[in-house]
Amino acid sequence: MQENVGPTEELGIEQRGAVLWLTIQREERRNAMSHGVIAGMADAIRAAQHQPDIRAIVITGAGPKAFCSGADLQASKVFTGDYSQPHAHLAQLLRAARASHIPLIARVNGFCLAGGMGLLSMCDMAVAASHATFGLPEVKVGVFPAQVLTVLQHLVPRRVLAEMCITGEPITSAQAMAYGLVNHVDDDVDAKLQWLLDRILDKSPAAIRRGLYTMKSVETMAFEESMAFTESQIALFTLTDDAREGQKAFQEKRKPLWTGT
Repeated sequence: MQENVGPTEELGIEQRGAVLWLTIQREERRNAMSHGVIAGMADAIRAAQHQPDIRAIVITGAGPKAFCSGADLQASKVFTGDYSQPHAHLAQLLRAARASHIPLIARVNGFCLAGGMGLLSMCDMAVAASHATFGLPEVKVGVFPAQVLTVLQHLVPRRVLAEMCITGEPITSAQAMAYGLVNHVDDDVDAKLQWLLDRILDKSPAAIRRGLYTMKSVETMAFEESMAFTESQIALFTLTDDAREGQKAFQEKRKPLWTGT
């Protein structure tokens, strides 16, 4: 099933079954981000949290050449917005992604540069085409990937991150895989993406939703704080209808019928 749920000129928003696809539609600009793209993506991610029929969100770029090449350097106020507002657009998008309890999956179909690395890093998982290229070239235009660091710094080794930021030189998809930046690399990115989605969509929606909340909550906690929090969470997991159904299905040797509650 394919259902359009509010596409815009620059950002395609399409629900395909249980998966929401957010596609940057600026192929002529190598899918560079405009302020409208960023705001639209943040709004779509927030809205999806209240739609129980959406089980995963895929973020990608139109065409075969670029996932996202970062900010549009041809635009005015490319790195800034309204100075009277305390939060920048990209920061608000990264906050929306951080608060998401629906898995975000990056489909990296080509160049993934600068702010595009932020989109990649804010996702929970990523599948990349073999020809994809990754980089942080901001120093080449006199700036630095400051906001991107918030979501990227925990994904790759510190020395790799320093080299990418300071030299601005790109890495290949094979290197991105070796550094843990992506989960899978394949010549057929869509086949691999579907393989990953299939492994998500047959699992408990309730467990994934509460599980993502737990994972993101404990990431910055000290050991004892994390243990105290997860001690309470594990009890709540078992109170869901999905948990009861999952255990019953296991005992009866059948596939579970998830309700997501």
